[in-house]
Amino acid sequence: MVIGSQNAYIVKRKGVQFSRDPLNLVNLHSRKHGGFVNTKAVGISPAEGDKGGVTIVTKKAGNAQRPAAASQSTINGSKSNRKTYKSVANTVAKGYRGDLRAAAVSRASAIRKSQRAVKERPANAPRGVKAKKAAAAAEEN
Repeated sequence: MVIGSQNAYIVKRKGVQFSRDPLNLVNLHSRKHGGFVNTKAVGISPAEGDKGGVTIVTKKAGNAQRPAAASQSTINGSKSNRKTYKSVANTVAKGYRGDLRAAAVSRASAIRKSQRAVKERPANAPRGVKAKKAAAAAEEN
């Protein structure tokens, strides 16, 4: 097995083997998902800046051993989520690695979800007669 039981990205915790490989979409230690093993691999990360969006990194098959030659494309955060997912799916599936399409879309979805603004929770309204009296008394003081 090429990836073996030891490499720079492997994380072994409680019987499960995970991977920190930036080109591994599901973060599982396996040959299918390992970015450093395959000549074609895809990585999705949050885009730089405060606008949000995702960055797709694809490994070029001809330059598999030269990470600096990998191509990057950024999908802006101003696009809707559905357009973002569609362009991720098209980039990954059409002529590249169709087997990673679902994993790529789910990774992009998780990143976009983390970039959403936190919604403010409304204050709890007092329920019941005693609670309303206590709230009124607290307002007077």
